[in-house]
This record gives sequence, structure tokens and C-alpha cells, in this order.
Amino acid sequence: MTSSLDYLYTEEHEMVRKMAYDFTRNEVMPIIAEHDRNHTFPYELLPKMAELGFLGICLPLRYGGAGMDFLSLGIISEALEYGDSSVRETVAVHLALHSLPIFQWGTEEQKKAFLPSLAAGEQIACFGLTEPGAGSDVAAMQTRARRDRSGDYFLSGEKMWITLADVADRFLVFAKTEPDRGARGMTAFLLERGWDGLTTGTIEGKMGVRASNTGWINMQDVRVPASHRLGEEGEGFKIAMSCLDNARFGVAAGSVGIIRACIDESVTYALERKTFGKAIAEHQLIQQMIAHMQQDLDMGELLVWKAGILKNRGLRNTRETSMAKWFCTEAARRAADNAVQIHGAYGYSDEYAVERHLRNTKSAVIYEGTSQIHTLMQAAYTLGLRKDRPLRCPMPAYDPDVWMAAE
Repeated sequence: MTSSLDYLYTEEHEMVRKMAYDFTRNEVMPIIAEHDRNHTFPYELLPKMAELGFLGICLPLRYGGAGMDFLSLGIISEALEYGDSSVRETVAVHLALHSLPIFQWGTEEQKKAFLPSLAAGEQIACFGLTEPGAGSDVAAMQTRARRDRSGDYFLSGEKMWITLADVADRFLVFAKTEPDRGARGMTAFLLERGWDGLTTGTIEGKMGVRASNTGWINMQDVRVPASHRLGEEGEGFKIAMSCLDNARFGVAAGSVGIIRACIDESVTYALERKTFGKAIAEHQLIQQMIAHMQQDLDMGELLVWKAGILKNRGLRNTRETSMAKWFCTEAARRAADNAVQIHGAYGYSDEYAVERHLRNTKSAVIYEGTSQIHTLMQAAYTLGLRKDRPLRCPMPAYDPDVWMAAE
């Protein structure tokens, strides 16, 4: 497995890359097609990913993590989605959308209480922002949180299209504590399965990402201790957007994995399949499709690394991560479409992985901000209509001496 960015990889990155791709080839790819056909979640992969450190790859050792940097998260995301989007989604939601926000916004008590069990895979976590009537328009959220005299909160509302909803033990959800203030009235809370009033379910009949659980969360006066509020009241929107910076990075990197998988599948097939007396790889229009895939792969890798380097430096990267997510997901969709075309009728069958990749790429241009939302974001940045303000709790810059320290 080679990359146009091999010259940028450290010895540690190469180790992570080999470990992640070996895991995907040996553990994910032999079983994932059957899980996809049956719409079943591959529970058997969770302890194996936890043992390899994937579930806490970029968390410091003192919180149970692997102590690696954010580029390592990108490398793992790419490798897992090379096999299937569903597996990459599990790490993205559990780590990027739940554990990393606790690391960034949580108190020291919260970090010590929650992160070690999450990094070890003893508990699986999810992220609840989207609602039946609030997706791209987050401010339209209807979930409410009221506080009683004891200082605890009571949450009521419903979350929809939540990855791992029916699998998770822990939930990071958002509710309005001050409904009249719109997005500024949102607050973040950490919930646990088994609490009275909290129920979950699974959404059936998805087009793609079928080996990942997607569902709903219903809350009816769920009592949440004040100790389980993440950040300050009214910081929910900022926390949610910082979460999306983490998740979009993983989506972008994972999409690079899909492009790479589509290239590998297409090259193998094109060299073997013959028409009109020669391998279809010798036909110029087939070559054109493969060349465009490689072009997108090289550009996508660069955008992911640009965002990852900013993350490692502790710099705001909303614009760069948005661009990477926007470009890479659209490029993955193009690559999967061309890969199916190259495979012809066989590409329309689940005998080949390209059929699954094409279905999966459709979800990637929707979740974590649709392509249309990212188009508007990039236009606003370029026109000077949008500027990011410093966060009260920025993500710390990666320091190996600190991340690798036991205490």
C-alpha cells in the first residue's frame, strides 16, 4: 500500500497505517459483506478495535488513550473505510463525536470518570444532535432541558438518524435550556443507557451503511445530574460545531479510503477483463476514469493532511476541515460511480465491493453537513462573510511528551 504522502509519514504513522490496513483486510473485509446484506452490526469487531487502541487513538495515555496524534485518526479512518463505511463510522461517532468533546470541553473530573472506559471499549458512545425537524438547521431543535431546585436537569425530546443509537451505552445529546435564544440557548449533556425515560430504537431500510446501527433516541423527563452537563449552559452550539470539526475530518479521511478501494478494485478488474480482444485497461475511456480517480485521491489526501496538521497544532480548522469533507465525499461518490461503470453488470451486483461503496458514498455527502451546506460555508469564508471566533476551550495542540505521559 503506497501513498503520494509517504514522504510525510513518520515511523509511528507507518506503524499505525500498517496495523489499520492489516486489521481491515484480515478482520473487516472477510465479514462485512454478510453484515451489509443482513443489516447487522458487527459487534465482534469492537473488542478487536479497542485492543488495537483505535477507540482512543488520539486521546492521551493518562485518559486511557493510545497517545497518538490527529493524523493517526485520519490514517485509521482511511483504512477502515477502505473496507466499509460502517466500521469507520463506529470509530468516528464513538471517538470523534463523543470522547474527543469530553477531552476538549469536559472538566478534569469528567475526563477521568468517562474517558478510560470509552477508550477501552468497555462502553460504546454516540452523539445526538439531529432531530426529525432539525438537521442542517440546528437552531430548530425542539429538545428541551429544564432545571429543578436540586440543580439537576430534565430532558425531553427526540433525536433522529443517530449512528449507534441502539448500540451505545452513553449519549452526548443537545437540548435547549433557553429556547428563546435559538442556537445560543443550547446546552450539551452526557446521558447513560438505563436512565428512566430514555429509550432508543433502530431505523430500518437504509440505502447504505447497512452494517452500522442508525436509530432514534427518545427522552421523556430524563433526569440528568448537573455533573453530566458538558461545558457551560448556552455553549451547546459551540460544542456541537467543534464536534463536527472532529467528525468531518474522519469523514474526509474515510472517503479517501473509499477512493483508494475503488482504484484497487477497478485496476484489478480492468487488467483481467477482456473485451474486443484486449484487457479493458487498454481502452482509453477506462483509463480516463481511473486517471480521474487517482487525481481525486491525490487531492483528497492533501486536503486531509492540511486539516490534520492544523489539528495537531491546536489551530482552528473549521474552514479546512469543511473543504476536505466537501471535496473528498464528492470525490468518493465519483470514484464509486466510475468503479461500478468499469465493472459493468458485475458492478451492479454485491459480488463486488464497488456496489456497496457506491451506496455508502451517498450517505457521506449528507451526514456531518450536506454538500450544499459546505458549499455555502466555503462561499461565506471566501467572501469574508464568515469568520471563526476563538473557542473558550480550544482543542489542545498535540504534544507527544504530554500525550504519551502516564500522568
